Amino acid sequence: MEKLLDLVSEEMKQAFEAAGYDGGLGKVTPSNRPDLCEYQCNGAMAGAKQYKKAPMAIAQDVVNALGESKVFAEAGAVNPGFLNLKLNPAFVRNYLERMAQAEKFGLEMPEHPKKIVIDYGGPNVAKPLHVGHLRSAIIGESVKRIARYAGHEVTGDIHLGDWGLQMGLIITELRERQPDLLYFEDNYEGEYPAEAPFTISELEEIYPTASAKSKEDAAYKEKAMDATFKLQSGVRGYRALWKHIMDVSVADLKKNYKNLNVEFDLWKGESDVHDLIPAMVEEMKKGGYAYLSEGALVVDVKEETDTKEVPPCMILKSDGASLYNTTDLATIMDRMDKINPDEIIYVVDKRQELYFEQVFRCARKTKLVRPETELKFLGFGTMNGKDGKPFKTREGGVMRLESLLEEINGEMYRKIMSQENRTMPEGEAGETAKIVALSAVKYGDLSNQASKDYIFDIDRFTSSEGDTGPYILYTIARMKSILGKYAETGGKTDAAALQPASGASEKDLMLQLAGFNAMMEGAYAETAPHKVCSYIYDLANAFNRFYHETKILTEEDRTKKEGWIALLALTRDVLETCIGVLGFSAPDRM
Repeated sequence: MEKLLDLVSEEMKQAFEAAGYDGGLGKVTPSNRPDLCEYQCNGAMAGAKQYKKAPMAIAQDVVNALGESKVFAEAGAVNPGFLNLKLNPAFVRNYLERMAQAEKFGLEMPEHPKKIVIDYGGPNVAKPLHVGHLRSAIIGESVKRIARYAGHEVTGDIHLGDWGLQMGLIITELRERQPDLLYFEDNYEGEYPAEAPFTISELEEIYPTASAKSKEDAAYKEKAMDATFKLQSGVRGYRALWKHIMDVSVADLKKNYKNLNVEFDLWKGESDVHDLIPAMVEEMKKGGYAYLSEGALVVDVKEETDTKEVPPCMILKSDGASLYNTTDLATIMDRMDKINPDEIIYVVDKRQELYFEQVFRCARKTKLVRPETELKFLGFGTMNGKDGKPFKTREGGVMRLESLLEEINGEMYRKIMSQENRTMPEGEAGETAKIVALSAVKYGDLSNQASKDYIFDIDRFTSSEGDTGPYILYTIARMKSILGKYAETGGKTDAAALQPASGASEKDLMLQLAGFNAMMEGAYAETAPHKVCSYIYDLANAFNRFYHETKILTEEDRTKKEGWIALLALTRDVLETCIGVLGFSAPDRM
């Protein structure tokens, strides 16, 4: 289904051609003066030099050529040559009916869907998720959902940090505390216990303790490095402990990500590509890409067009150990082998841009990817507190993600329970609070352009007024209430009942709805969830203006009432689709 703006531009193109001018001048854009018109065309200004004719004369010719247009209700030439346009309400109404009856509201599906991998999440195992993990999870999940809605085949991968020194540190600290565990007996050949010798709480305490010790005690760090080597070399007991660490950590991670309504298709980590690294390195050497520099194996990735220094990409350290670069390159190789994606998107802190530029260039130079494979870095900014510094607890520490969600859930629950006319039971209020709190967190993040830092303000984000998630959900709940009451009287909703707008607020709502397809195309093309947020805020505002001016359920004219109900149903459906791709849902009432 064509976008509304394309249809409008096509009508103008034909008018320009009918008037004897180049149809390419007929491009229409939304008006920058909505108080004067809905759309505008500046083609007459652009054509003045080409046709050696006054812009106003060209504009008037085009207005005359439009004649009895079924697209425009008004078309006027305005000095010094602008074309001011208002759409025919019947044309808009017909467009919305087609939208309501079409799959995905008529969003055109790609002729050749892409295979896309989105790398987001990236937590280290054995550590609790904290607020620093929030943006990657929220943005990545929304980017994944938007791309799927746009018709592409998308795989989300968490890319766990599960194979480095941190594992050696945990194993070393376990050995210090429980030296008699079977896992540390060199000659043991039997089965290891099915149950881990630690809980998630103990594991989360073990790692920071071990990390602190290694910074103060060189001998302890040496033991940890040796344990890491043994683990990666395949020592049975160490591998068995590593599996326990993974099982306990991943179970906890899944619980926390579920609370964020974030899902991954793949739970792969650095360990999954460890055995691929030697062959990859050999290929890089054979191809003449990798060479030794001060004992380390590197690949030059600088290009002639660089205006700043881009260091070589290090593949192996001088002691032969691999790095994050090595693992990320092996992961790209593995993805190309198993999925063969057209595009890989990395949702990562924007401060890692240079690192990923090196990795991407190295992957291309060493032919790990096809020439046409897109490697995209989606860097996000910092989530800050009201003081403008990275968000911390009141005590100054890094806040656990679980604690942050509990705090916002509690705030939403208090607000719901404190409502004067509350009729909601406590149990329902608790469940509703969780749904609304998630909207507050996700919308608060996603409404900002990903690359920008933003202030995480719980009071503002949980407000039911202004540009917030709860405001959007209150608007949807209002629609659900009206539609529910209408259904109770035996009324039925039918898109064919839509009527041409009879007032300004109704037409504005219709025009906002008609912009859905263009917005969704743009959000996908630009990897920009904030465009969805901006759209639904404008749509919610348009609906609320219409609602406050219109007595829908008490309207005696049956045709009008049925038309308004159909408009409400479409608005609800579009809003719920949009919050779905943002990664949250709406309760039936608030």
